[in-house]
Amino acid sequence: MNGRGIGAVVVLILINIVMFFFQVTAGDWFTEAFVLLQGSLFSEPWRILTSMFLHGSPIHLFFNMYVLFIFGSLVESRIGTKRFLGVYFAAGILAGILGSFLYPAALGASGAVMGVIGMVILLMPNLQVLLFFIIPMSMRTLGILIVLIDLLGLFGFQVFGPNIAHAAHLAGLAVGFGYAKFLLRKKQEYTERFSIPAGKKKRGKKKRDDLELDDEEIDYYIKYGRL
Repeated sequence: MNGRGIGAVVVLILINIVMFFFQVTAGDWFTEAFVLLQGSLFSEPWRILTSMFLHGSPIHLFFNMYVLFIFGSLVESRIGTKRFLGVYFAAGILAGILGSFLYPAALGASGAVMGVIGMVILLMPNLQVLLFFIIPMSMRTLGILIVLIDLLGLFGFQVFGPNIAHAAHLAGLAVGFGYAKFLLRKKQEYTERFSIPAGKKKRGKKKRDDLELDDEEIDYYIKYGRL
């Protein structure tokens, strides 16, 4: 993570596990009190956040938390905790908003996790993963596969069974794509702004004054110099 204590990914996973424990032990009323119901977006907007920490089954919880642990840790270490949490919750909230109009009830961290996956696909497209712990492929290929599965789901071809919010998945993925694209563009601007042209390197050392950064440039470096 960031080498400065427990990362946000671990905290998110612990919260999800604790919430699922209460779902199992407290009974249906607990889930019903925090799930995002169709038509409740404006009357009970807080449900859009609480529903992100609920899950429908142990398998649902396991896969979301496994993916969050593997890929969330990569993203958090790459872009920092604040930006990671920003894209995580932005993806989850947008997925929830869309889901509230399309499905009777929505719950789970899938939308937020898909945002994380979207970022990994763009920031680390050649990263090799094992689909179902068996089939090797790059993140780029996995991204294409995920999009195809969710698009098929939208048209009624349920590859992994019913009760999957495919539209919400795609919304979360889009948030991850969009933010990663933004960061990569800023990274390119940073590179062009601070790199020394090859021709100038041969003319000798620059003066020390030429190498000093003003406050705006330092802030720009902190934000976009390392992704």
